[in-house]
Amino acid sequence: MTTATQIPGYVVGTWDIDASHSTVGFSVRHMMVSKVRGYFTKFSGEIVTAEDPAQSTVTATIDMDSIDTRQEQRDAHIRSADFFDVGNHTHMTFRSTEVRTDGADWTVVGDLTIKGITKPVELALELNGFGPDAYGGTRAGFSAKTEISRKEYGVDIDMPMDGGGVVVGDKITVELEIEAVLRTA
Repeated sequence: MTTATQIPGYVVGTWDIDASHSTVGFSVRHMMVSKVRGYFTKFSGEIVTAEDPAQSTVTATIDMDSIDTRQEQRDAHIRSADFFDVGNHTHMTFRSTEVRTDGADWTVVGDLTIKGITKPVELALELNGFGPDAYGGTRAGFSAKTEISRKEYGVDIDMPMDGGGVVVGDKITVELEIEAVLRTA
């Protein structure tokens, strides 16, 4: 039995990420006491599901200017040279280099580029399903999660707090909820 037949409803093809039904989110420790969550509202990508799921690929581009943490002053600061330097680095990109499975657990390995710095990342992947949509098309759903160091990508501002600690933590948790639409010929 092939891996593809073990994935219920698995469909081979090329898929476009449906940004209106997907989320690219993150959280980061703030003031050493809580977490701030944010999202990117503009992104696109392509997923190619292969006959052998381990040969599948994904590419994505995220508009760095579309950050939304629900506080415009903070968002403007994050867009500045202190953090993302959006004036010089308008996009973040991801390109997969490997897909692997260990039983029911899937991992997508790829190159993440932020501020012109590319580092490998591993995303823990959950296959949520494949099926028909209300418009005569086919959809697929995926969830993924990883943790990165913002400093490794040149987002290395330190904002120490009186009494110790920092305003913004180094570890960023990235969480994706992706819905994709199968391209038709």
